[in-house]
Amino acid sequence: MKRALLVIIVAALFVLHQDFWFWRSAHPLVFGFIPVGLFYHACYTVVVAIVLWVLVSHAWPSELEEGGGADFSLRDSNELDHRLKSAPRGQEGDCR
Repeated sequence: MKRALLVIIVAALFVLHQDFWFWRSAHPLVFGFIPVGLFYHACYTVVVAIVLWVLVSHAWPSELEEGGGADFSLRDSNELDHRLKSAPRGQEGDCR
């Protein structure tokens, strides 16, 4: 149920992004100086940011957090730095 609701919300945001109702009109002005289309997209951006936060906090795959992905540790980073420093001049990009 939770996944279906999130999919519906994302689909609704996709449809709402196509704001054809404000294409040909700059009026009314919001707060007296912001065109209505710009205000709509500013509000839309805030809503999308909140939805993305909800998606990341509630629908993020747990296997990505349990070490199922690539493991790039500090040791690997130090080893790469050592290889780059010890490479002959002109071959810095070749660190096989």
